[in-house]
Amino acid sequence: MKFICSRQDLSEALSSVSRAAADKSSIQALEGIKLSLEKNELTLIGYDLEIGIRTTIEVESEDSASFIVNSKLFLDIIRKMPSDRITFTMDESYAMKIQGGATEYSINLISASEYPSLPDFDSESSLTVPQPVLKAMINETIFAVSQSDIKPILKGELFEVTGGSLTMVAIDGFRLAIRQEPVMSECDLKFVVPARTLNEVSRMLKDDDSQLCKISVSKKQAVFDFSGFTVFSRLLEGEFHNYSGSIPKTAVTEVIIDRKELLSCLDRASLLVNEKIKSPVRCIFDNGCLKTFCKTQIGKISDEIKADITGPKMEIGFNCKYLSDPLKVIGEDSCRIMMNGGTLPMKIVPLEGERYTYLVLPVRLKD
Repeated sequence: MKFICSRQDLSEALSSVSRAAADKSSIQALEGIKLSLEKNELTLIGYDLEIGIRTTIEVESEDSASFIVNSKLFLDIIRKMPSDRITFTMDESYAMKIQGGATEYSINLISASEYPSLPDFDSESSLTVPQPVLKAMINETIFAVSQSDIKPILKGELFEVTGGSLTMVAIDGFRLAIRQEPVMSECDLKFVVPARTLNEVSRMLKDDDSQLCKISVSKKQAVFDFSGFTVFSRLLEGEFHNYSGSIPKTAVTEVIIDRKELLSCLDRASLLVNEKIKSPVRCIFDNGCLKTFCKTQIGKISDEIKADITGPKMEIGFNCKYLSDPLKVIGEDSCRIMMNGGTLPMKIVPLEGERYTYLVLPVRLKD
């Protein structure tokens, strides 16, 4: 067996596919990538039984073969090869010679028969989303996915398609992020995709509006097809939280505030907070300004920024990170903050439009 390919093409494909290979596994094959050569096409597959990534690149060959290579080792070798044109040959001892310029490696292979098959997939329905739109929807909600194993279904995001509109929802028990966009779909859908899958998909999506991502769904699987990549993912099972009743429709106090100024204010307060020290930021909305206070064993800070406030004075406490996260992704200069009391959720939305909603529970303040 022999084939020749571009180092850059192979390296780019491996960089994505290798992320689906297992870091450590009792099954050695799962730590590898399956390569399938069929004349001038080389298909690469990474699969750890939870997520699978597949892509195909063009090569120069007249042969056919399938084998497994160690994911990390193979990627490191390809990245460090001095030549952009690499020749691969396999001998009878099931070792592969890798040649580029004056550099030559020989690595042992694993039989392709030891690699698990990607799940059989019979698509029941699908939707199509522009790649940059899907990327934005993921990035604007993924941080609100639960990190706890208590409710496994909350470790993913809800995809809900109704009337040609896609709603993505993430919730962790302390906050809720919702993003909506029109999509191309002929049916209503409801499924939950693991956060890990969405993180990998987001890394690979393009910023070109003309590039689309097709999401096909069956009872237990979802498949994302885009830019020559196919990502296979299991779906999370169970009943997702009924979030719609949690969203307040009105507010006692409403605030319009400069997003970047608020983010900078919270960033300054965060210098006194870390994983071990989680004191809340005290926020007082009154008299055309927001005053913030934070006191920890490290020190204390007071700050003040302008705000357009409608309604009575509001004093409320928040986890600094939970309040900062949505401000990093709202793509407008100003945002609207809606409150109904010091113990009820705060709602944050862009100044214009209803495509994004963020809810966060306050932290009880000590007098």
